[in-house]
Order: sequence, then structure tokens, then C-alpha cells
Amino acid sequence: MSQRVSYYDIAPDGMKIMMDMEKYTKTIAIERKLRELIKIRVSQINGCAYCLNMHTADARKMGETEQRIYCISAWQECEFYTEAEKAALELAEHVTLIPTKRVPDELYQRVREHYDEKQYVDLVLIINQINSWNRISISMGNIATEK
Repeated sequence: MSQRVSYYDIAPDGMKIMMDMEKYTKTIAIERKLRELIKIRVSQINGCAYCLNMHTADARKMGETEQRIYCISAWQECEFYTEAEKAALELAEHVTLIPTKRVPDELYQRVREHYDEKQYVDLVLIINQINSWNRISISMGNIATEK
């Protein structure tokens, strides 16, 4: 498969909005490594190799360990993620699979034990942003390449 459409050229205004949101998510109070772990987990769920390739590389550059990157799909069974990280990763899974999982009050309350209202909103925005990127990447035929 090869990239189907040069979407930055075809829809520059739409892509500018995506990039503006990306810039915003880089300014928020959610820890950088956690942002990357969320992007990796959501990309795993969505099966987006292009984004997995990008965000695992980005996480490594930020100093994230191979162990935490490799085990992210089984985060519930690991002791090396904090309770705050686990709450954020569970939220990411629920938002990504919202038709079947929803975001129950119990999960919202658990996330709020670790994150204030603004951080909760920012977590949801990060999750939605990577879901959007996954869908754009997959539908446009982006492929992961060796670097």
C-alpha cells in the first residue's frame, strides 16, 4: 500500500487545524512520556502501524524504556506503570472503543483521583487527537517505513 492522497496539499486548512491541535497537546500539563504511551496504546487498538512506528520512536527519544513500550498492551498486569498512568491508559481504551466501552462514572472518578478537570479534558483531547491521526493515516494509506 502507498499513500493514496497528498492530504496536506489537498486539504491544507483541515490539516492546519489538526496541526494546531497537535501544538496545543504539546503545551498541556500531561507528562510527555505518558502522552506518547497513550498514543502508542491507541494506535495498537486501531492497528495503525504508521503511528505506532512514529510514537514508539518518539517515546524512546524521550527516554521511555523498552520494557514500558513493549508491555503497554498489557499495562493492567504490570507494576511498572503508576496508578495515574493506568487510569489514563484505561481512559484511552474506553474513549477509543467508546461504542462498546463508554466512559463509566467509576472510571471518570478514578481518573479524577489523579488528574484535575483541565487535565481530564486534556487527556480526552490527546486521545481524540491520536484517534483522528490513526484514522487519517489508515484511510490515506500511510505505511510504516524503516528509518
